[in-house]
Amino acid sequence: MPETTYPGPQTIKRHVLDSGIVLLVYHNPTVASVVVEGLVRAGALAESDEQAGLASYVAEMLTRGTANRSFEQIYEEIEAVGASLDFGSGRHTTEFSARGLAEDIDLLLELLADCLENPTFPEKQLEAVRGEILTDLQMRANDTRRMAGLAFRELVYRGHPYGQSVDGYDETVQSLTREDLQSFHERYYGPREMILTVVGAVDEDRLLGRVESAFGGWTTNQKPLPDLPPAVRPLTTLRTQVEMPEKSQSDIVLGLPGPRRSAPDYLEASMANTILGVFGMYGRLGKSVREEQGLAYYAFSRLQGGLGPGPWYVSTGVAPGNVEQAINSIRAEIDRLQNEPIPTEELADSQAYRTGSMPVSLETNSGLAAVITDMEKFGLGLDYLQTLPDRIASMTPESVQEAAQKYLSSEQIAIAVAGPPAPPPSGEATVEA
Repeated sequence: MPETTYPGPQTIKRHVLDSGIVLLVYHNPTVASVVVEGLVRAGALAESDEQAGLASYVAEMLTRGTANRSFEQIYEEIEAVGASLDFGSGRHTTEFSARGLAEDIDLLLELLADCLENPTFPEKQLEAVRGEILTDLQMRANDTRRMAGLAFRELVYRGHPYGQSVDGYDETVQSLTREDLQSFHERYYGPREMILTVVGAVDEDRLLGRVESAFGGWTTNQKPLPDLPPAVRPLTTLRTQVEMPEKSQSDIVLGLPGPRRSAPDYLEASMANTILGVFGMYGRLGKSVREEQGLAYYAFSRLQGGLGPGPWYVSTGVAPGNVEQAINSIRAEIDRLQNEPIPTEELADSQAYRTGSMPVSLETNSGLAAVITDMEKFGLGLDYLQTLPDRIASMTPESVQEAAQKYLSSEQIAIAVAGPPAPPPSGEATVEA
């Protein structure tokens, strides 16, 4: 997709409705389908420790029955036209996605509005979903990779809302009541600052009226989410071990709080992450830890920039006897990224990878809708896609390294290991997660 064809202010139509909903429309007539995607400002930040998992539970219940439709009726209407409707909650938002034929846009909007506005949380479905959540939590407890990730978050964000599992815990999910779910929905669901993105073969003028018809009557006493406190990087190395003696693999997650997506140098940090553990076969980490030393089954890095300071972390799975060598090797790669000049050719390869992958991510209506929603969510501007290639091309080895030096550390990090028990290296204390 040439740069001139990227969606931008000329082709993405933005409307702010009287209810507070931000509607974004991109007309894509090349296929006869439509995607409706977006979010409401309801998430796990509003949970207490005792109600961990509440926001996610509410989101899972939205299609389980409304004031106008039973669970069975909702799915019969969806399946009759070959459509889909999904909800999921995170820390700041509950996101939704509906897909179908453009001719069924009225039905998609009607079902979406009904589920968001009028859920009834029927007891039978409440217990069915509770059982599904508890089963997933049992599976998590038996998964070294998921347990390492959970322990890492609890350690690096100790005392911070980001340290709490959005899925909850056995004891919290078991204690949640129908009244808890109803109260959360009444307090935090509403049209204020809701984002609704529609991509596909739809007429913008007709769509405005349809959205107003579906959502115009939604009035609530919607409360804003609590303010998010800052997340401070560890002053030294923190470490925790989740002992799973029956396992034959150890999984490691190490890292620290990273920049928000709105940070001016976020893209430079993201490029540093591409070099560290993404490009090709997982970047430098894949080459060193996996290919050259043969230590890991997998090794990669991720930068989860969002509305808050999401983590910049490395994840790897190794044989239990290779834990310490893998950790040392990862730290060495972080040090090298921070302290040794980045070769111009290596940066150019990563820049080409980033710009070359853009058209692929925008080939589908779903991909377009996701990016356009994020542009609004993070305040990136409607020209974001059009300016991004030049922004990437303008990066220098020095600017990328400056971001790595600012946001990464090989010493001020949290390390979580899940697998067979093993003592920490000499001089390094283990902290309970």
